Amino acid sequence: MTISDRVRIKEERVLSHARYLLKSITLDYRRGNGEWQTQVREVYDRGNAAALLPYNVALRTVVLVRQFRLPAYVNGHDDLLIEAAAGMLDDASPEERIRAEAEEETGYRLHDVKKVFEAFMSPGAVTEKLHFFVAEYEASMRIGSGGGLADEGEDIEVLELPIDAALAMIADGRIADAKTIMLLQYAALNIFR
Repeated sequence: MTISDRVRIKEERVLSHARYLLKSITLDYRRGNGEWQTQVREVYDRGNAAALLPYNVALRTVVLVRQFRLPAYVNGHDDLLIEAAAGMLDDASPEERIRAEAEEETGYRLHDVKKVFEAFMSPGAVTEKLHFFVAEYEASMRIGSGGGLADEGEDIEVLELPIDAALAMIADGRIADAKTIMLLQYAALNIFR
């Protein structure tokens, strides 16, 4: 039996379609014991995205960005978030989009980006699947200052940090972004061994 055999969508109601799509979905779900249960869930569809961690093995550094995130702020985070460069796919392939985001946000034109995994970031309510990438960088690849796109409300600071300092920032709470933690842990296990 597949999951499709266990789900019957009864009703979808659009709650908001301002920037992204928020729906209320009523469904019947067949539980493990065979009984059907009616459930109502809100689902937020903001599309899929990609994230990237540039790294330099010789220098033992990574490039991250720091920026304001309203949802984190309204949930009590009174600081800018330190993150891996990331962006929505907007109908581009994950690799195309992450190359463009890297240039916009960090100022680096990266040559070989490597996809390392995909993950659903908050599957209880959000449809978004994130494509995770890593790429080697060196100083000569910096073609601009980064900072993002002002017309998209971005005001991004570029950070070049030693990998050990970045990992310590996870431990002390200065890095609190899940995608960034996942990429830094990947780098610690697979790149900076």
